[in-house]
Amino acid sequence: MDTFISTRPYTKTSFGLSLGVTVFYLSLMVMIPLLGLFFSTAQIGWEGIFSVFSEDRTRNALFLSFYVGFVSAIINLFVGFLFAWVLVRYEFPGKKIIDTLVDLPFTLPTAVAGIALTTIYSQNGWVGKIFAPFSIKIAYTPIGIIIALVFIGFPFVVRAVQPVLEDLPKEMEEGARCLGASPFTTFRRVIFPELWPSILSGTGMAFARGIGEYGSVVFISGNIPGKTEILPLLIITKLEQYEYAKATGIAVVMLVISFSIMFIINVLQNRASRRLT
Repeated sequence: MDTFISTRPYTKTSFGLSLGVTVFYLSLMVMIPLLGLFFSTAQIGWEGIFSVFSEDRTRNALFLSFYVGFVSAIINLFVGFLFAWVLVRYEFPGKKIIDTLVDLPFTLPTAVAGIALTTIYSQNGWVGKIFAPFSIKIAYTPIGIIIALVFIGFPFVVRAVQPVLEDLPKEMEEGARCLGASPFTTFRRVIFPELWPSILSGTGMAFARGIGEYGSVVFISGNIPGKTEILPLLIITKLEQYEYAKATGIAVVMLVISFSIMFIINVLQNRASRRLT
């Protein structure tokens, strides 16, 4: 006589344990530091925050941070998608090497990346000296900051789009082509809607990484107040000057703005995902 034993893959005990570990980790690593940041900012109050951002130096750093973050995110969108498309759709010598090099910005220390980019794009560097005769300066300008943020941000888009593109059924494209759709129409009506949530997710992560980047930017920017100084650099400057309350005030405002932008991106991503289901 055959006996059937019913098993449950997840018990209440394992659920409670995993939930407890998750909540503990989230509280210890995320919520408690954020609460400490808000409590430190409460010492100066709203008037103190407004006074900090009434300074031209702070406003210029705020604008530059989100400007270069936005521009680099848009560039990463196209560059990252192009890399993912080439790595998935084409076979060529050295493909695995290029696929491995995509992850280099993840593993390379940001300070090393900043020094390398500064060396290459300075006026005496390999690339910088090409533009020097035309009075075009790359290092120590916002252009250099954008290049650094593109370097550290495009892998987010590649790794977000690549698996989705690999799992995309080729029968969908073949069916569209058999029905008379052009390559552009096939891409616009069949491929792009499937990839859009992952593209948006990767671009959002690249943007979030860009506006908070410090290591790779501190060298190539030159940290010139009012010109190439971004908010993370200004926060470090305030800490070095023992203005801790002002530093935390800038950090809180930057956190709120960044969270709001990321929340909007996540809402758009969820809506795009629901349309596909």
